[in-house]
Amino acid sequence: MHSTATPATSATLAAPSAAATSTAAPGGVTATHCPYCALQCGMGLTTGPGGDVEVVERAGFPVNKGALCGKGRTAPAVLSSRVRLTEPLVRSHATGRLTPATWEEALDRIADGLSRTRTEHGADACGVFGGGGLTNEKAYALGKFARVALGTSQIDYNGRFCMSSAAAAGQRAFGLDRGLPFPLADIPRTGCVILVGSNLAETMPPALRYLTELRENGGTLIVVDPRRTRTAEQADLHLAPRPGTDLALALGLLHLIVAEGRTDDAFIEERTSGWEEARAAAMAHWPEHVERITGVPVPQLRDAVRLFCGADAAMVLTARGPEQQSKGTDTVGAWINLCLATGRAGRPLSGYGCLTGQGNGQGGREHGQKADQLPGYRKLTDPAARAHVAGVWGVDPDALPGPGRSAYELLDALGGDIKSLLLMGSNPVVSAPRAAHVEERIRSLDFLAVADVVLSETAQLADVVLPVTQWAEETGTVTNLEGRVLLRRRAVSAPAGVRSDLDVLHGLAARLGHAKGFPTEPEEVFEELRRASAGGPADYSGISYERLREDDGEGVFWPCPADTEGNAGVEGNADAEGADDGVRRGTPRLFLDRFATEDGRARFVPVVHRDAAEEPDAEYPVILTTGRVLAQYQSGAQTRRVDELNSAAPGPFVELHPRLAARLGVEEDDPVAVVSRRGRAVAPARVTSAIRADTVFMPFHWPGEGRANTLTHPALDPVSRMPEFKVCAVRVERVERVDQVERVERV
Repeated sequence: MHSTATPATSATLAAPSAAATSTAAPGGVTATHCPYCALQCGMGLTTGPGGDVEVVERAGFPVNKGALCGKGRTAPAVLSSRVRLTEPLVRSHATGRLTPATWEEALDRIADGLSRTRTEHGADACGVFGGGGLTNEKAYALGKFARVALGTSQIDYNGRFCMSSAAAAGQRAFGLDRGLPFPLADIPRTGCVILVGSNLAETMPPALRYLTELRENGGTLIVVDPRRTRTAEQADLHLAPRPGTDLALALGLLHLIVAEGRTDDAFIEERTSGWEEARAAAMAHWPEHVERITGVPVPQLRDAVRLFCGADAAMVLTARGPEQQSKGTDTVGAWINLCLATGRAGRPLSGYGCLTGQGNGQGGREHGQKADQLPGYRKLTDPAARAHVAGVWGVDPDALPGPGRSAYELLDALGGDIKSLLLMGSNPVVSAPRAAHVEERIRSLDFLAVADVVLSETAQLADVVLPVTQWAEETGTVTNLEGRVLLRRRAVSAPAGVRSDLDVLHGLAARLGHAKGFPTEPEEVFEELRRASAGGPADYSGISYERLREDDGEGVFWPCPADTEGNAGVEGNADAEGADDGVRRGTPRLFLDRFATEDGRARFVPVVHRDAAEEPDAEYPVILTTGRVLAQYQSGAQTRRVDELNSAAPGPFVELHPRLAARLGVEEDDPVAVVSRRGRAVAPARVTSAIRADTVFMPFHWPGEGRANTLTHPALDPVSRMPEFKVCAVRVERVERVDQVERVERV
């Protein structure tokens, strides 16, 4: 397992298949991007003399400057016909097994299933579930398909499980949600970064260099995490709060800032509103009270305030730790309040930002996959937004359905109100909270169709499975965590039996009576997306394939209205001194002139600490928190098919403190069971003092008996509808297997 990013000088992998060959001449390099996380690292693809696909360094791309993690280096392995789907599958009525079928047969069966559901139960009995890895074009087309071809309101996507709490908090405070309102290149040049609930060293290794450069430049790093991760080891100060108490921690820091007279009163007066209410709420969280809640000693709280406020500029960056909670929106809001109270927002080299997780988690929610949104990040309940998008689509605004259920609520309704489901690019059997229940709901559907690259655990339950193209086999745009819109170019041909998701939606729409309006060429879809997004918060109208091709592949930052060129005329885009010329496109920096609210002021939101939905008790005395490891990605549907990655991270584990292990009589690699009110998971123990004694950690990449999300709690944030992945009450049991019979000792 690689602990840091390494330059991708050349990594050779087996040829994808005889059919999946390079579109470039031998030795030629196609500039493209990694298919995994939201960094969207630049890479080159080429082919060797034998047709082998090789990853080569693309040092000029500013985000990663050639560095790639192991997932990026080995990404071409999933192109192989040995591990991916290459022909449609339909479930045999005679045997109940998935068997090969023609494309016409498979599409007919899906259209018949969806049509039958609409006729018998109404349009909202058809559900659509998308993915944060779909390109902007596919996300846009999927949202349009749901609302126009199916007429259903029931669409959401797995990005709801990613950064929806940060998005909701950003909307409340700033009037706009973009993961980072500044480029990554600004991070090393600030004075202090508070990194909350992120293990960049394992989840986004090429980004770790920004924190390393920060410290080399004399800046300080504060990491907030209940585990002493590889990232926390880099910190000047590591705060290890009890999981689920990040909100109290942020409020306690703000209390100290007020008490010590460290607020920026001029900034508060000139550029914000709502301060007095937020201040009053924070003052109820005095340091000793916060120490009792979080377990973070008061002296460490004071050190954090000193470091953050002592720097000329500072940032707060959050990730899934504080966001994947039933109070995630308020928790992020508390960290935003900290920035606003100290004048660390809307100024060069300062601000709040969210580290988006999924490859197109940003763009995926901007163009219509979310239950309540239309393209351009428009609200589905806004009459003007409905009229604009309906005009682009050539439909009556009144014909567009209203908002539907959020992701978990949609999955929970399967087999009940929702009878049929079309699913693209997601694997909720592994990734959803309360996963055993979600699996049972999926099994109860009248009809399930899945379009995916591989036969995931969810696809194995489908009535029809469609093999679709992946990153290197298609052209399309993605939007990375900075709001940088990128053109990901096709580098190889897909196997003969594989079609793109756009082809799938075109074929299904035609069978449902919409022969026009669903083009198959990505550039044609993007041109329509530009018109649909024009004037919206996420305005892409000034971005074109031509512009993306001509910019050396460095991308364009939204918002980018059609009448702008580069920085010209884009409000809030004053440049920071010394910035990399490679980011001067579109709007790299938001809010420098005004915030995106009606009055241009950022809004403080008063928040108070509250308990998690499920706190430990006598029966379940330990806290479970979940996350990722370096060599696997999300549900592992693709990375678990790569030998090198499996060698580095072969399976699940339970990380527990030596004191807990001693009470159980457990040693390294002994099997342990983790039990919650929702189920039971078994995996080897990993004993380490890097975790709190009251907490255990499990990665969530694997299915089967080690499936971490069997245990997690589906309690939802009232604003973002984010499930509480990061906190639930469990007990840990020592497992002994004697003649295949388990004996259990509990703690």
